[in-house]
This record gives sequence, structure tokens and C-alpha cells, in this order.
Amino acid sequence: MTRCQVGIGLQGNQTSDTYRSIAKLAESLGIEYISMFGDLMYQPPIPALVEMAHATETAIFGPACLNPFSIAPHEIAGQIAYLNAASQGRCYLGLARGTWLQGVGVAQERTVLTLRESIEVVQRLLTGDRSGWEGKIFRLAEGIGFEFPFEPRRVPILIGTWGQQTAQLAGEVADEVKIGGTANPLMIPVMRSYIAEGAQRVGRSDAEVGVVVGAVAVVAEDHEAARRRARSEVAMYLAVVADLDPTISLDPELIETVRKYVEIGDNERAGSCIPDDVLDLFAFAGNPEHVAGQIQALIDAGASRVELGTPQGLNLHAGVELFGERVLPLLRR
Repeated sequence: MTRCQVGIGLQGNQTSDTYRSIAKLAESLGIEYISMFGDLMYQPPIPALVEMAHATETAIFGPACLNPFSIAPHEIAGQIAYLNAASQGRCYLGLARGTWLQGVGVAQERTVLTLRESIEVVQRLLTGDRSGWEGKIFRLAEGIGFEFPFEPRRVPILIGTWGQQTAQLAGEVADEVKIGGTANPLMIPVMRSYIAEGAQRVGRSDAEVGVVVGAVAVVAEDHEAARRRARSEVAMYLAVVADLDPTISLDPELIETVRKYVEIGDNERAGSCIPDDVLDLFAFAGNPEHVAGQIQALIDAGASRVELGTPQGLNLHAGVELFGERVLPLLRR
């Protein structure tokens, strides 16, 4: 089995200087992947990824994820071509249906078809294919291609999803699936079964598709302080993803209470309602030894990559340092 890789996921709420310094720090500590989230109304990921790519030599970068319902596939391809050049080939592309887009009036229909055709358009443009292609939603007229210098290259594709049909699509056409917002090892065999169904359709080995797991992370020497911070951070996501995990059954009253406080902007109170066992399913939270145990359980369950999401620690730089210096040496990958 391929060795499990580790990474961090950053939100679009930092300065250029911070992104560059964090990228340099992460790379120096052996953190192999740096992802940027594409959350609604945060900074778009590509500019920050380019900044970090210029500041590093070996780390791999990618948006996790861009959304073909709000950005046209040919625009996505152009942005990834730029990131590919800036990183000298050290990039991937994450695509997802996305959440909360109803708030800006963007419809999300025919999800699987939209993702399938978006991947087709992106890869044709990135590889320099000008032969033309006709889909049911998107198309490339014969002769259309990039009108700027670029290095033709197929870019690895990650699909972010919890769903069976989208994971089946990944089994057919993608390199990775990311389950965002979970630290639950039981989700990995579930996702693997979905991927295998899709891979079987096209005569592909499901082992070609990795399973990435990422969630809110707070690593700190002060175990209880880390868990308090994680509770308030994870509350807004819990209200979205709790119903997506088929391996658990949470108290509906708990979810409703958390959702109620999130809706009025009181994430701290919402987080205070989340018990320890539930927190460990949806966040990496605690001292380095505890977080290492959580990550190891995911590795043992078959994760190909584990990604610690924002805010990483009580302080961003301190959290990344603890991850690299204290957590990584404890892992058997």
C-alpha cells in the first residue's frame, strides 16, 4: 500500500506574508501537502497557492476545492495552468459541488454530470487537446485551447464528497476523494466501497484512487484549551456534515441545538454542546499525543492522506510547528 501522506488545509483569511511563512515552515517540517479551502466569501485559493508555491521547493499544492457551479471549467483550467507553472508541476486540482451557494443565488443541478464534464474540459485544456469535445452541459469547439505559454500536463484530480454517486464518479475518473469535515476512521471503508463500484465500471483498480481525510484541527500543549477552541470551530461544520456520515447516529436534539446557536452566530456556545466522543469524530483536537492517535487510526483504516485543517492550533504558526515537530514523529506511516 502507498505510504500515507500528511498535509495542512488553510482557509482564505490570512495575509500574503503569512501564507509564505507558513508554507516555508510546513515544508521545513516535512509536511508534504498544503491545501487551500474554497469556502464561500473567503479569499479565493489560487492567488495564495501561487504565493506559497513560489516560496517552496517540494511541497504539493492544490485548491480543495474549486466549484464548477460558480467558476466555469475553462476558467478553472486556466487558473490551474498558472498554479502548475508557479509550482513547477507540484499541484493538484480539487473539485466539489460546494455548500451554501444558495446564499448567493447559484443553483447546483446535475452534480455528477457537471463534475464529470468539468474534469473532461479541464484535462483537455491542460494537456493541449484542441480536437474539440461536446458534452451535455459544457463544450470545447474544435481549435479552442490556451492562448498563453504553458506546459501541457495532466493534473491529478481530487473530488470532495461524502456521497455515493460522486465517489463512484471518482472511482472512474479521479485520483483522490476527500472527505471533508471528518476524523472518523469508519468512513474510510465506506468511501472505499463507493470508489470500488465506480472503478469496476471502467475496469480500473480502486487502489488507484486515494482517500483523503481532513477536518478542523487544533494542536496545543494545553489539551483542554485545544479542545475548547476546536469545539467552537467545528460547530458550523457539524451542522452541515453530521447527517452525511452513515456510520454514526447523533442525537437529533444535539444537532438542532448546535445549528440554532450557529445560526445566531454564537459558535462558542454551540461548541460547548458538543461532547468529547462527538468532537473526536469531526475534529483533530488536543495535545500532540492525542492528535497523533487520531491520525494513526485513520492511517490504519486506509487513509492515503490526512489533512489538518484550520486553525491548526491556538496560534497558526505554533500549531503547524507542533504538528511537524511533535505529531509527525509519532506516526507509523
